[in-house]
Amino acid sequence: MSGRDPDRRKALLDAADRVILREGPEASMAAIAAEAGITKPILYRHFGDKSGLYEALADRHVRTVIAQLRPGFAGAASDVRPGFAEAEADLPPGFAEAASDLRGRARTTITVYLDLISANRNLYRFLFHRASAEDTRMRSHMTALVRSLGEELGGVLAAQRVVPEPVRAQVLGHAFVGMVQTTGDWWLEHPEVDRAEVVEGLVDVIVAAVSHRSGRAS
Repeated sequence: MSGRDPDRRKALLDAADRVILREGPEASMAAIAAEAGITKPILYRHFGDKSGLYEALADRHVRTVIAQLRPGFAGAASDVRPGFAEAEADLPPGFAEAASDLRGRARTTITVYLDLISANRNLYRFLFHRASAEDTRMRSHMTALVRSLGEELGGVLAAQRVVPEPVRAQVLGHAFVGMVQTTGDWWLEHPEVDRAEVVEGLVDVIVAAVSHRSGRAS
């Protein structure tokens, strides 16, 4: 909320992160308040209400994940920021070189995403499962964040003439984001599946979809 001390707000979000990382998606608001040394009503007051706290956590982490993904799908290897839970992500070898071709860019972006959610699965499950399931405002907020990434990817596909038709670029942008997000969700529940197999399967679908009408080879 405007007028609140940003340092105090950051400290409260840090406390929420610690509890969620430690206790998982079932972390309680009481535990978060206790970690911060305050009561639940005071915790909510700093963010307006419980939904406001959820949205602040989503903005902190989902927007950071999007910032990590942006260089890969936009074809730029600069301005990579701290990842989920404010930890540095280890970018795959050949990040800059991979940005020059569709298959390499898709592989790099998907690998970064899967690494981020795997390393921070408690936060991921709290935001996408717990908070989104129990709070309709939070669910709408998360949907808007994911939709914005689809729109941005569609814009990149069109602007770079990977998919010249703007409408089809938007359709594919949203489809690719949704496919990767839901497949990543499935993969977290199946740790026996090799990450590389998941990545290559998703890359194959993306390249095939883009090449279908453009006549491009990967």
